[in-house]
Amino acid sequence: MKKFLFLLAAIIILISVDQRFNLFPNLSKTATNPLVEKQTVVYEESVITKVVEESLPSVVTVGINTTVERIPGKTEKIEKNIGSGFIIGDGLIITNKHVVSETDATYQVLTNDKKKYNVEKIYRDPLNDLAILKITIVPNSLKSLKLGDSDNLKLGQLVIAIGTPLGEFTNTVTSGIISGLGRGITAGSPYEEFVEKLDNVIQTDAAINPGNSGGPLLNSKGEVIGVNAAIAQSGQNIGFAIPVNVVKNLIENFNKNGGSFERPYIGVRYKMIDKQTAILNDIVEGAYIVEVVENSPAKKAGLQEEDIIIEFDGKKVKGTDNQELTKAIMDKKVGQKVVVKVWRNKEVKTFNLTLEAGK
Repeated sequence: MKKFLFLLAAIIILISVDQRFNLFPNLSKTATNPLVEKQTVVYEESVITKVVEESLPSVVTVGINTTVERIPGKTEKIEKNIGSGFIIGDGLIITNKHVVSETDATYQVLTNDKKKYNVEKIYRDPLNDLAILKITIVPNSLKSLKLGDSDNLKLGQLVIAIGTPLGEFTNTVTSGIISGLGRGITAGSPYEEFVEKLDNVIQTDAAINPGNSGGPLLNSKGEVIGVNAAIAQSGQNIGFAIPVNVVKNLIENFNKNGGSFERPYIGVRYKMIDKQTAILNDIVEGAYIVEVVENSPAKKAGLQEEDIIIEFDGKKVKGTDNQELTKAIMDKKVGQKVVVKVWRNKEVKTFNLTLEAGK
């Protein structure tokens, strides 16, 4: 018994000395590392589960009702889930524009508590792949997600994505890190049948699949830092999200217009011609009209294909920014009259048109 007590005392003394002077590094690693590793894992799990628990009631699934022609003369009604979104205010939901790109279709949202709401109005941002949906609900019945700051993100930062991948698996949660910043990509997928070029987006290795589009990318505080928008077609574990500060700008402009879902449009598809291209082709710089939409303000005013818009409401249209004309239109209001100058057959012509509400 005395020998056993003596041996036990010796082991205790040896461990104490080793912890102080690290005489047996291998023994110390074996004794301490599992504990540290366990604490790290438990901490990360608790962060993710807390964020998910608090955020899930604010994430929705977006569905579509439309009619498609299967064979000539025969149509079929389609109802399916196609994307995701999240609550930002009473009856207001953020999603991607490409999720709700079909202007002739109707949409609905499915909340976490399995309630369905019809989408009554849609505000599609013409400058970014974003849209605001309006549903009718009892005020304060749905919780809004808090918007973070996407200007101070860091590589390696923990992120969590929530959405409905493949339009089937609602409330799916994935996690990862921020893998890249300031990327340029193409949004959409064959599943969503829409693509759009986006700049300055967030890259993440959190699994983002078709149907996740429009869902939130969250930080460890549960704040939205991005809107999931696309996946890389040729790679794995590569997803992208639109920075949340772009969403903030959209909401600010939306509120500035009194929360109106109407946005002005003139009804042309155009391609910008810069100064160098203009000189090489003996034309002028501006917005070259590729197509004029039937019954649009532009058509009614007399604008034609191959016209080049050189001035919009007193402001010269240059070819340096692809969104220049769109931005100029967005600064106006529905019903406002504007003067448009175009270059046609080497002559400048002036037209008066009234801005109408776009879909």
